[in-house]
Amino acid sequence: MASRLRAYMTDNEPLILDGGLATELEAQGIHLQGDPLWSARLLHTNPQAIREAHYRFLLSGADVITTATYQASITGFITHMDVSSETARELLMSGVHLAKESVKRFVSDSRPTEQRSPLVAGSVGPYGAFLHNGSEYTGVYAEEMSIEDLKAWHQPQIGCLAAAGADLIAFETIPSIKEAEALVELLREFPNTKAWLSFSCKDGMCISDGSLFTDAVKIANRSTQLVAVGVNCCSPALVERLLDSAGSLLSPDMSWVVYPNSGEEWDTEQGWLTSGKTSASIPKLSHTWMKQGAFLIGGCCRIGPAHVKELRQQLKGSCTSAASAV
Repeated sequence: MASRLRAYMTDNEPLILDGGLATELEAQGIHLQGDPLWSARLLHTNPQAIREAHYRFLLSGADVITTATYQASITGFITHMDVSSETARELLMSGVHLAKESVKRFVSDSRPTEQRSPLVAGSVGPYGAFLHNGSEYTGVYAEEMSIEDLKAWHQPQIGCLAAAGADLIAFETIPSIKEAEALVELLREFPNTKAWLSFSCKDGMCISDGSLFTDAVKIANRSTQLVAVGVNCCSPALVERLLDSAGSLLSPDMSWVVYPNSGEEWDTEQGWLTSGKTSASIPKLSHTWMKQGAFLIGGCCRIGPAHVKELRQQLKGSCTSAASAV
């Protein structure tokens, strides 16, 4: 796992992440809104849809695809699908297996000249995603939980994803600095596992629970296993200021990971609210993020394969041009 990741990170080019997996699934006519398991239910009911969505992101140029496990948990599967604990674990692990099957198909079909194949990141969402009450956007639940509580919650999910062979773990859309502390501590229990840690943010200075992004980065710096820290599922317009606020704090052994949403706003009752904002700014702004030290760049909600393709053309093209000019 670590050796494959290191092979990528020795290059000067960024890694292109995929976009919103649920966004792509919904674009194919699958209804997910209101489901407490979100796209994770499809691990049981329609795994082929997940394989195909992964494959479309790979065709668009993604170097890293993220598993359909953001809202997956042992307890969640048992509660909402009435399965055994063993079956729940198998479902979680299947998220990695499906992604790897898509990578294998992609490599076989495209016969790339490069020896390396795309990576699979095991998605771990915040505890609030399980609660399915909107608290994943505020982190308020952490006020009533200890770090040990949060570690105990996340441990089975990380264990399953690591055991299934994920190339790294994506701790994503984390709204709470306490939860970040728990994840950093818990990661030490999986010493052979690398990860990134990305936060949801309320503005250009703070993560969703109101803590300063600078303090969140300091938490990430405690880990020798994190390859990147950053932000996801926020507006692209916030990213530059957030990275700039903590630029002097970024560990030399880490890079920024950045994958914002389209800039539209989420309403827990109405869903995504379109207000004329588009995702067109992501490829344009990504050049600035690269200059700030971002190595992993992609998109989150409302970002589909076409957006990822445009992002790859922008970043990989610019890197090639820069290399030729040296």
